[in-house]
Amino acid sequence: MIDPRPVGYVIGLLVAALGVTMIVPLIVDFVAGNGHWPVFLESAVIVSLTGGLIALGCANGVVERITIQQTFLLTVGVWVALPIFGALPFVLGATGADLTDAMFESMSGLTTTGSTVFTGLDDLPRGLLLWRSMLQWFGGIGIIVVAMVFMPELRVGGMQIFRSEAFDTLGKILPRAAEIAAQISWIYVALTFVCFLSYLALGLPSFEAINHALTTLSTGGFSTTDQSFGAFQGPAEYASALFMILASLPFVRYIQLLAGSARPVLRDAQIRGFILLVSVVVLVLTGFQMINLDRPSEPAFREAIFNVASIITGTGYASVDYQLWGSFAMVVFFFVGLIGGCAGSTCCSIKIFRYQILISAIYAQIRRIHSPHGIFTPRYEGRPVEDDVLSSVMAFLVLFIVSLGVLSVLLAMTGLDFVTSLSGAATAISNIGPGLGPIIGPSGTFAPLNDTAKWLLIAGMLIGRLELMAVYVLFTAMFWKG
Repeated sequence: MIDPRPVGYVIGLLVAALGVTMIVPLIVDFVAGNGHWPVFLESAVIVSLTGGLIALGCANGVVERITIQQTFLLTVGVWVALPIFGALPFVLGATGADLTDAMFESMSGLTTTGSTVFTGLDDLPRGLLLWRSMLQWFGGIGIIVVAMVFMPELRVGGMQIFRSEAFDTLGKILPRAAEIAAQISWIYVALTFVCFLSYLALGLPSFEAINHALTTLSTGGFSTTDQSFGAFQGPAEYASALFMILASLPFVRYIQLLAGSARPVLRDAQIRGFILLVSVVVLVLTGFQMINLDRPSEPAFREAIFNVASIITGTGYASVDYQLWGSFAMVVFFFVGLIGGCAGSTCCSIKIFRYQILISAIYAQIRRIHSPHGIFTPRYEGRPVEDDVLSSVMAFLVLFIVSLGVLSVLLAMTGLDFVTSLSGAATAISNIGPGLGPIIGPSGTFAPLNDTAKWLLIAGMLIGRLELMAVYVLFTAMFWKG
């Protein structure tokens, strides 16, 4: 029997901490004098007290080490509990959202998906806008810790290949998580602050600069305006693209870089592959715009690099409606979104290292067919890929495709058209943000969707953010017996 008390204790503390952070938007609304601050006061009291009571109720079960089963429960439980409590200001606040819309927005925020059901963002109280951005910022740093500490330990989706880089946390997950989180936090805060200063220097007002810095570094994509990043076209797009890419690199490399070792950064196969892929796609789409749309080179390049960076990193900003570029560009953006950035970053989707391992495995198999008596082993960064890593990556890729297909069919059964169903499923599981089509495309929102479709997408966002298997394993009898 799995003891849930250690899990409940940690979740309770995190929920209480989330309630305390509501003081920040409370102060913003109080200073703005818009009369909205009591919403955050009420929410902060409810969330903090509830979290504190949960932690107190489970305090007698605290242990130094937790089991693998408890770790799975903790990982999933945090991403279920925090969106529930994070949705409270949307229900009580100016949006007047019902449970479905509030939960959708909160889950989209904490999973850094960036899909939204809210319109009229320009008229919302500043505290609510800041709260949306804060949810994404919390989710960004949270997923880095999960990717560097928990996923390698849980051997999910081939992430165990990074176990040594996650500082070997076997049996000591919580203490080591705190140590790693402290190092990551300083880097994360520093990059966010530099991004904020860059936006300020490039003409964004201070409130918009801080909000977009929070959602850029988290690769989340929430904006303070219905125009998304289209309201800030120009040099700010270059800065945004740069910081989205920086946020998509493994944060462990920043730790090593600050320790005086640049070699791991330069030799990282993920980083090299990711930068190469972004460069090629940007050049292709720039050339496509110049030739087919007769656009000048600078705007074509700027819009290409910004929107490619936004989609491949899963940020989901939109500076233009790239659907107007034609079907070729739409197909490119769809498949680019299914690639993602590097493991150990704020990025989402499949991740580039899994494609690299897949290509290595295919190449090794081709060589075996050509030379049946030879011994050919898939390699990653010069090291042989162990069988458990390879099988885990293959299982993840198959499960991703199956999940995408099933979710697409379920969405279609709610009455959505093919493009909306497929792109909606992809944007949820890949945590990208906008989909394709006239409803949920770059110029639309998810507000018109029916409640059933929204709950399906909420589930998709959660499953995709936690690398699928971490959620699916909870539905197996073996897990609860183990």
